[in-house]
Amino acid sequence: VIPLIEQMYRMDLRTVTLDVPSQDVITRDNVSVKVNAVLYFRVVDANRAAIEVQNYLYAASQIAQTTLRSVCGQAYLDELLAERERFNARLQEIIDTHTEPWGVKVVAVEVKHIDLPVEMQRSIARQAEAERLRRAKIINAEGEYQAALKLTEAASIMEKEPVAIQLRLLQALAQVGTERNNTVIVPVPVDLVRTLLERRQPQAAN
Repeated sequence: VIPLIEQMYRMDLRTVTLDVPSQDVITRDNVSVKVNAVLYFRVVDANRAAIEVQNYLYAASQIAQTTLRSVCGQAYLDELLAERERFNARLQEIIDTHTEPWGVKVVAVEVKHIDLPVEMQRSIARQAEAERLRRAKIINAEGEYQAALKLTEAASIMEKEPVAIQLRLLQALAQVGTERNNTVIVPVPVDLVRTLLERRQPQAAN
């Protein structure tokens, strides 16, 4: 190193973590939000990092802030909330394009927080509650529909076998009798008695 002519720089080639300060952003659907992120990058060419830019840390931070505002401002709020991975990849691509001439490689960009106004938080909460109620009603309706199908199927079977109806009635009454200490008087249909007797006579003959 020639004194007064050359200068020595010490470069850290490890991955650097840089917090991107919170940025005020107006989304495409005119919602004001605050967005911050974290930037991961490392120096891959020490010569260019020392010669091409005066302070690569400060320059990378400024590029990250302006890119964060620009990319988020072109998106709708729902997209920001639901598609963070896509925005992370987009931010990384744009910032890396700017830092590449400086010998700096952007490893990753992660959006950390998206702070919404209180009114918007309440609106989203109401929307989520309405969606939960809608799904609950759909599930309940599907359950009732399946139950109606089973009842229709059972009614069709009992219609073909009238005795099954009477046996089901006796079964229900027997269950009631075991649960409560009551005397239950039930008129037994003649058809049921006749059918039962007809079935017992062949058995007695055998």
